[in-house]
Amino acid sequence: MYHKQSGDWLLMFHYNLIAGVNRQGGPRSVTKFESANWFMPMAFHKLGNGTLQLRGMFSFEPFTFPPGGSPLLLQTGETYKGQALIDRQHPHDLFMELSAQYTHPLGEHATWFAYFGYPGEPALGPVAFMHRASASENPSAPLAHHLQDSTHISFGVLTSGFTYRWLKLEGSVFNGREPDENRYNFDAHKWNSRSARLSIMPNPNWTMQVSYGFLRSPEGQEPDTDIRRATASLQYNKQLKRGNWASAFIWGRNHTSRPGETHNLNGYTLESTVDFLDKNYLYTRLELVDKNELLRASDRALLGITDDHPSFRIGAYTFGGARDIWNSAKVSLALGSDLTFYSKPLVLDRIYGNNPVSWKLFFRVRPGKMDMSSMHGRH
Repeated sequence: MYHKQSGDWLLMFHYNLIAGVNRQGGPRSVTKFESANWFMPMAFHKLGNGTLQLRGMFSFEPFTFPPGGSPLLLQTGETYKGQALIDRQHPHDLFMELSAQYTHPLGEHATWFAYFGYPGEPALGPVAFMHRASASENPSAPLAHHLQDSTHISFGVLTSGFTYRWLKLEGSVFNGREPDENRYNFDAHKWNSRSARLSIMPNPNWTMQVSYGFLRSPEGQEPDTDIRRATASLQYNKQLKRGNWASAFIWGRNHTSRPGETHNLNGYTLESTVDFLDKNYLYTRLELVDKNELLRASDRALLGITDDHPSFRIGAYTFGGARDIWNSAKVSLALGSDLTFYSKPLVLDRIYGNNPVSWKLFFRVRPGKMDMSSMHGRH
């Protein structure tokens, strides 16, 4: 991040921009040039005995993704022109977060905090994928995104909680409706969803969380459908002599219910990124995900499937690397590429082919690595 002291304010700015060629394989193959990106300003100020944090997050993906979203084989979630997105990852909203948090100390080892976001992120799931160190070089969203961390943009969130030493307990009330297809506006729906999360950080290298949430009518196309989501995650980070190694294991489960019908969908994600010799990166993401929105009516008719929501266990296995080609105190520029292989039931071969392979070739721009000794000197 960039950071600056301005009077009584500590200001920070972070961003990440990835642009390149996206090729999704198989009979549904498509090749697009695109950019995934986000920009995040932050400000901290002493207020009374506590600290006020203001945070914004913005994305130009509504302009830099192809119409209908970024091609991503076997992905589902949200809509485009009134139709469910399939084999596409939706763009993030222009306004991803506008939030304020106040943290107040309670004795030597405890704090109380309150958070308001419009939009914001409720206490549900792990750190969103674009902020996980274990996924720092991967330009793609997980296929399990809508089972694990999809609530990170909610238009209306109020969270409060406590920390004590290495424990954190928090609860949220929020608007559980997914953002609509207009990616530039502010949505307004009832705050009728809720969640709770317990996080444990026994030392600087390990963090884990379990959370549970009730999402009332998250999909605008199916307003009578509710989701009960449970998640658990374990993240590990180790500083190396000339780099860093970060890994995460994430599980998410959606219990969806609509009149006369229920479904249980699980998603398992294992991802890891190692930064070695300062400017080299290797990364992987291995997923097993249940999907029950992959087939349109015409696809079900072609395959002779009569169930409106047939469920399939999908595997996606990504292996990639990147290398910083130019670094300065202000900017880091890298080139990277990855390959993704898949596993799926044989019945889907007529649509996706026997062994589709997808690949990406990209460049990445973000701030240069922070000088932590300088940061510590400012406090």
